[in-house]
Amino acid sequence: MDNNIKIKSALISVFDKENLDSIVKKLSELNVKIYSTGGTQTYIEKLGVNVTAVEDITSYPSILGGRVKTLHPKVFGGILARRQNDNDLSQLGEYEIPEIDLVIVDLYPFEDTVASGAQHQDIIEKIDIGGISLIRAAAKNYKDVVIVPSKNEYSNLLDILTNKNGETTIEERQSFALKSFGVSSHYDSAIFNYFDKENNSAFKKSVENSKELRYGENPHQKGFFFGNINDILEQIHGKEISYNNLLDIDAAINLIGDFTETTFAVLKHNNACGIASRDTLLQAWTDALAGDPISAFGGVLIANKEIDLETAEEINKLFFEVIIAPSYSEESLKVLKLKKNRIILIQKNSIKTDKIFRSVLNGVLVQDKDLKIETAQDLKTVTKSEPTPQEIKDLLFANKLVKHTKSNAMILVKNNQLLASGVGQTSRVDALMQAITKAKNFNFSLEGAVMASDAFFPFPDNVEIAKNEGITAVIQPGGSIKDQLSIDYCNENNMSMIFTGFRHFKH
Repeated sequence: MDNNIKIKSALISVFDKENLDSIVKKLSELNVKIYSTGGTQTYIEKLGVNVTAVEDITSYPSILGGRVKTLHPKVFGGILARRQNDNDLSQLGEYEIPEIDLVIVDLYPFEDTVASGAQHQDIIEKIDIGGISLIRAAAKNYKDVVIVPSKNEYSNLLDILTNKNGETTIEERQSFALKSFGVSSHYDSAIFNYFDKENNSAFKKSVENSKELRYGENPHQKGFFFGNINDILEQIHGKEISYNNLLDIDAAINLIGDFTETTFAVLKHNNACGIASRDTLLQAWTDALAGDPISAFGGVLIANKEIDLETAEEINKLFFEVIIAPSYSEESLKVLKLKKNRIILIQKNSIKTDKIFRSVLNGVLVQDKDLKIETAQDLKTVTKSEPTPQEIKDLLFANKLVKHTKSNAMILVKNNQLLASGVGQTSRVDALMQAITKAKNFNFSLEGAVMASDAFFPFPDNVEIAKNEGITAVIQPGGSIKDQLSIDYCNENNMSMIFTGFRHFKH
């Protein structure tokens, strides 16, 4: 049996009519019978193309302010009729229902309307009923009907009309159907999430625009990105962004977003290995790199100010994978583009999502994103000794970093510079010892440094180790039943300790 079908009739009902004119004109050239309604019908008529109003088929006008136009057996019968089923064809003849071979739909822009901040009733009116029903019906009957479910598929249809004179294969129709159910499920998820935004009663997450990556975390794993990276970033140079690049880029953007002063950070495996805030970007880069120049090799760099020529010339001395900044001077780009594979990104926006998703046990964990940034008002001094103004600045700086570092995490900071971090250890003591060892390896003095912990101290061992290295102030969430032991040790050794009341686990 020949599974190729030539399009002889089409129903067009779209919201976005951009680029629709070429399709309509081509359908007319191919003598395809066109049916339409409302604004789409008017648009087609203005193109000088013959079009039959759906009302002429149904004998019913558009009613309820346009809420009901295509919802009629004479429309859906023509779409759902199985062309190889004699009973279906007999009923088409009995009830004078025309066969419809092609359905073109572009839904009301529900998500855009929500994003615009529109009033509730305006949002409700952008819930498409007829369009979504047409998509599902035509996709269900893909063996006989071509369904174009959104403006994103206009070009694919035009290729078929132009190059194949409107004849489609079963594989092409099934591909359109697959995309159609993707459109309908995404649309329904968006509506559900709008109504459920206060309750969080169920998990429904749909992200359009998938992109296959070179591979996943390792070359033997497949990898995909779902979403629109162009909302956040513009790539102006370099090779294709990889799965691991994306993880580091996400970590970098989330980290730098917590800093307002001129700051430069270097990340490796999602953790900062160097970061500093300074009066100039060049000095911020120099001191960030000093935090761990070994780990910086092959890392991801991010700044929150424009990259100038002087800074670019220094950066260019290091091999790195990715650089991210809000902008670049023309001269700096000439330097940075000298390496053809170097990924250069402009950060256009911050990351707006307020949820985090992780797959576990054949299911999904969902949590609120950790958006808490402690300020001086959140700090509670629990020791006799008060931290100095500079120590408070360093404590807040360190606390921002510990929030973005894998647990168990310990951060050592002095003068708005990361001296070293203990990352992802199985005990807090191990994390601190790792940080101290790193700091000493790079010849940093810990005299007068401060320490941040992502969670409370169950014992005073950490503050005792810190004291012996010259660390003078500590910030932690507090909350241990043995908090007083750590407080007592600090009081006995002239250390200051701050409680924030906020834990920052990051697993």
